[in-house]
Amino acid sequence: MLKIRLSMGGAKKRPIYKIVIADSRFPRDGRFIEKVGFFNPLLPKTKKERINLEAERIKYWISKGAKPTLRVSRILGEAQLYPMPPKGNNPLKAIPKKDRKKEKSEGEKPTVDGAKEEPKKEAPKAAAPKTEPKKEELKKEAPKAAAPKTEPKKE
Repeated sequence: MLKIRLSMGGAKKRPIYKIVIADSRFPRDGRFIEKVGFFNPLLPKTKKERINLEAERIKYWISKGAKPTLRVSRILGEAQLYPMPPKGNNPLKAIPKKDRKKEKSEGEKPTVDGAKEEPKKEAPKAAAPKTEPKKEELKKEAPKAAAPKTEPKKE
């Protein structure tokens, strides 16, 4: 199966990618059929030198059945040579955990109806009084249990 994909080159910490047509069985940076462009991620998005594509050759290979990878399909979508892929699900990994919790709690409040909020409020109130007597009982039992232990040691 033919793929339109990125082949990495460049020095350490300075990547540059060739956009190539290759068989899917070939290694990423290995053998390829044709080079149809390049992509330099280090340059700002506003510069023309960041991406160079041979549009006619890309259209030819797509007509022959070559499928672009996700990253290449985004590049081709920006150049309007191929339909832009749908956006993926970002699980908010880039946001610190503290901020994620705040956003989730804020996000849940507006989406939940008023009727659904009331039972949620009642359930914690009902659970809270049940736990409080248990704590009090434990406090009462703890001194009683501690007192007999200390008395036999004195004798």
